[in-house]
Amino acid sequence: MKPLRTFMFAPGSDSKKSDKVLTLGADAVILDLEDAVAISEKEQARKVVQETLLKPRGCKAYVRVNSISTNFFFDDLEAVICSRLDGIMLPKAESAEDIRMVDWLITEGEKKRGLPPGQIDLIPLIESAAGVYRAAEIASASPRISRLAFGAIDFSLDIGTTWSKDGNAFFYARSQLVIASRVAGIEAPIDTVYPEIKDIDGLVEECRLVRSMGFQSKLVIHPGQIEPVNKVFSPTPDEIAQARKIVVAFEEAEKQGLAAIQVDGKFIDYPVAMRAKKLLAIAEALGM
Repeated sequence: MKPLRTFMFAPGSDSKKSDKVLTLGADAVILDLEDAVAISEKEQARKVVQETLLKPRGCKAYVRVNSISTNFFFDDLEAVICSRLDGIMLPKAESAEDIRMVDWLITEGEKKRGLPPGQIDLIPLIESAAGVYRAAEIASASPRISRLAFGAIDFSLDIGTTWSKDGNAFFYARSQLVIASRVAGIEAPIDTVYPEIKDIDGLVEECRLVRSMGFQSKLVIHPGQIEPVNKVFSPTPDEIAQARKIVVAFEEAEKQGLAAIQVDGKFIDYPVAMRAKKLLAIAEALGM
């Protein structure tokens, strides 16, 4: 399966932007019914999203519905569940109970439309202190959850701070999502948007930071962010060459009864060899 490195938002109420986002090279798009849509446009946005989901695309298509605490949530879910929907992003996810209820509703929607059970993915968007605190139980609450996503803008508002480039206020939250994902046995999480769309250097620096923490993808909000993010979350040629060298050397060592060797002066054991194999699998899935 091809790794999903970029999740690009598009306002669900704007048919031109929703159509265009399908062609920009993101691994997945998120048609937004929540923050990007004015209250007066919610109903019309559902119709636009329905039409957009039916159009040809070369990427995954998700819909961010409104939170379950709003009057829009149930109508959003009813409107968008269909065979062309890859998944739902649930904003402001804060408890396992929330997830189980949404899971049940999606399951009923699948039954109603004759879809295979569990076909629709669910991505909880963690963007509050409560969500971070309960990240592990949220991540484990439904088998249809593939990964978590972090929303730093709302999180910073909730904890009384502001978004900043250094990301110091988010270190704990990001670490929690990585650990919770591993405990639940799901994919590594998606990092938050980078709001300064003209600061590509800052975006790249942040991507490198969160990749080193255990994230494997990022939410993006501008077409110019797609290529830099895809590049950071893809193995480099040097990484691929080194991984191949490690795998070959370690397999040869195993044949000789050895489980600890050196490659280019670096200690290699089973965890390092497994990491190298995983990187090669990602590279192969990306056609590298």
